Amino acid sequence: MSVTGLRSAIAARRIDPLAPCPNGAYADHLVRVIRDGPRTGDATPRPIVRTEHFTLRRRGRRVELGHSLRPEQLDNDLAGLLAEELFAPGWLSGNDIFERVFTGVVRSCVDGALPAWTTFYDNTLARIRECWRTPKPAGHSSIAGFAPVYRHTLDLIVPGTVLDMGSCFGFLPLLLAERGERGVRPDRARERRPHAVIASDLAQGTMRLLDTVARARGLPLDTLVCDAARVPLPDGSVDVVTVIHVLEHLEPRHGDALVTEALRLARQRVVVAVPYEDEPTAAYGHVRCFDPGRLAALGRRTGHRFSVASCHGGWLVLDVS
Repeated sequence: MSVTGLRSAIAARRIDPLAPCPNGAYADHLVRVIRDGPRTGDATPRPIVRTEHFTLRRRGRRVELGHSLRPEQLDNDLAGLLAEELFAPGWLSGNDIFERVFTGVVRSCVDGALPAWTTFYDNTLARIRECWRTPKPAGHSSIAGFAPVYRHTLDLIVPGTVLDMGSCFGFLPLLLAERGERGVRPDRARERRPHAVIASDLAQGTMRLLDTVARARGLPLDTLVCDAARVPLPDGSVDVVTVIHVLEHLEPRHGDALVTEALRLARQRVVVAVPYEDEPTAAYGHVRCFDPGRLAALGRRTGHRFSVASCHGGWLVLDVS
């Protein structure tokens, strides 16, 4: 997050998205978040800023954030709200603070860890499907921007087992898992892993969250905590590897190593998607830009057959088999 959600697992103290939140407030050593604003009282600091959805205060090193979001508003467009109202203007900065504030808003919006995150996932997935039925302009909506990306990814995935690299919250792996056993080739039914979809990310807390939500939804989904450039699976472990909006977060050498690892793991195909930008969007943790020429150069460096296309961003499809 940034829009990548709790991607940064290595911080001074890790974020636990399922930790207890007494009295409906999320609090850690850097952030405190509560619905409808901080408690009033003589010791309450004056607001630094009030926006349409948030009230920001500071108490020493700690950020104190109040919000007015209701459960029905809780979805992944929260990333855009935070970026637009607090981070783009410079009231707050840094991926670590972004991720903690994001977690805090989700956890303080609905009582209980699993109900809060289930509400977040249910709303987001429902709105993705709504965008599939009735496409909407992206604007500031992360959901409207990513819905066609997910749809196009599903269209490019051949039947079989799938590893998704850099899954973050895991909306794509969940959508894949919902396709269930229909996505497994009969001639490989005995050699596959127990589940047909594997989500991977460096953030341990995010993968634990995704595993918990998938189980609650009754979906067959494995999770794996690892650096996408060093995945602890043998060669040719899956049919397809997806790398969806990950490379823009990585320096070129790390990104190339990730693609090399994806090719090692895939039996048939690697699907890469990136946004096209004139400048990297720092608020979302982007560190480099892509265009069709850069994607084609990346494809040529692999030595495999490839194609480059444009559809809500750029696509590089590498054929392994």
